[in-house]
Amino acid sequence: MMTYQCAVCGESHEDLPDIGFQWPDPYFAIPEAEREERIFGNSDTCVIDDQDYFVRGVILIPIHHEQRHLGLGVWVSQKRENFQTYLDNFDSPDIGPFFGWLSNKMPIYKQNTWGLKTMVRFQGNGQRPLIDLGRCEHSLYVDYSNGITIDRAWEIVHGKAR
Repeated sequence: MMTYQCAVCGESHEDLPDIGFQWPDPYFAIPEAEREERIFGNSDTCVIDDQDYFVRGVILIPIHHEQRHLGLGVWVSQKRENFQTYLDNFDSPDIGPFFGWLSNKMPIYKQNTWGLKTMVRFQGNGQRPLIDLGRCEHSLYVDYSNGITIDRAWEIVHGKAR
């Protein structure tokens, strides 16, 4: 295994890290000077202009011959009603699943990942929702459904597009 320094805790680890996006892509379309006024968000939810609603979850990509997955922390759009249900039942696994659109472009995939169909499965117990990808021809879906090698997982962690 390769050692890496964790961006969150600053500690060195010898395990494959999960990677993620801090915000949904529409966050960056709002001028920085207007974000405090127009965006309500934290590490789990984001609301833009009280019109666009997003939740943060994890796509788990199986790794061949391993008992673990590569986690991709992504943002998914939600209807207002489903978003409110999540807020009202934040720590409950008994809601959803809810449909949403993947709301991050992942540079590690040459094909655009923005707008892929997803289902958000809520886990409760302080865990982020799991994001299931809808069936499609995209290479992210192929990785998600068929799994990847450990070498490919490290390529993804290091941002090598394919």
